[in-house]
Amino acid sequence: MEDFMLPCLNKSLFGVDCFGCGGQRALLLVFKAEFTQAFLMFPAIYPILFLLAFLILNLFVKFRYDFQIKIALIILSGAVMLISYLIKMNNYIQLTQ
Repeated sequence: MEDFMLPCLNKSLFGVDCFGCGGQRALLLVFKAEFTQAFLMFPAIYPILFLLAFLILNLFVKFRYDFQIKIALIILSGAVMLISYLIKMNNYIQLTQ
């Protein structure tokens, strides 16, 4: 399965991780039931999976405040991605100095 993963274009060209780096590997780890390793690989995996599950469920079941829930889950996922990326880049900068 790992042979079919797409390489990160940002990392290939510039040598620096992007916001989504680790997402494919984290999803594979979730499928292998290695949940802690998946979180450590890409912390936003669980908010994104929760958002995806909600979007699929919302196709069949309509909720009263579904638009607000979608926006909140998108903001949560983006915030987790941004915070984890900033932490990752902070560690990267400290290692290169």
